[in-house]
Amino acid sequence: MRNRVIVACIGVPVILLVLFVLPDPCTPALIAVLSALGTYEAMGAIGMNHPRIALYTAALALAIPFWVYFGERRIIGLLVLLIYLTVVFLEAFASGFRVKIERVGSAFFFALFISYCLSSVVRIGSLYLRDSYILLPIFIPFLVDAAAMLTGMRFGKRTITPRLSPHKTLEGCIGGLAVGILACILYGVAVHLITDANVNYYFLTVYGLLGGIFTQIGDLAFSYIKRTRKVKDFGNILPGHGGVLDRFDSMIFCAPLVELLIHWLPAFR
Repeated sequence: MRNRVIVACIGVPVILLVLFVLPDPCTPALIAVLSALGTYEAMGAIGMNHPRIALYTAALALAIPFWVYFGERRIIGLLVLLIYLTVVFLEAFASGFRVKIERVGSAFFFALFISYCLSSVVRIGSLYLRDSYILLPIFIPFLVDAAAMLTGMRFGKRTITPRLSPHKTLEGCIGGLAVGILACILYGVAVHLITDANVNYYFLTVYGLLGGIFTQIGDLAFSYIKRTRKVKDFGNILPGHGGVLDRFDSMIFCAPLVELLIHWLPAFR
């Protein structure tokens, strides 16, 4: 727990600095670094041990947030994809069948899945009311995760996924959802006081409820990957958490949900 608090005390100010103080390109740079590290960790979990293919795949994940930032131009995306596929298959040919196609496919899947979903933060950052929305895809999963863990530790009795995540309890899940809803409403109050924006608290309640659900689905999804690959953590870069994926797994599911809700149910006007 001590290490988790230390990481939070360092990480939260860094994220706030990047999102609100540093120049705009620093946001895709942050997401790119997280995407590349997360993809590299996922490749380690699936056993992709070809160093150059792992490097090319991490580079692809690194490039996607910048591609999103500069407008998701189709021709550029197609060019990068063609180059990636060409060099990866040339490496596979040269390996003499030592590189398994299922690992190549899994590596490509994780690069797109992790990077494009996290890039929702980049797309939200380009919106007109970006300062009102930009914290939501980060704020919701972090708080829901923490609340679910603390509530589960204090009140948890009924385990809901014993084989997948033995410490996840029904009480913890409910506590996470409740805190997610309350946190979104309080966030709306803060935004209104700071910016005088019109706030739809009914929509923010939906953000909190669905965000809490998808946060916990994301956590379980990556627990599923770890269990199937028989690994405890994806890495050890973040003391007390494990790897980047161990900390940002829920955000990978929550960020695109928040992006969709902003378009369908805009909470600030």
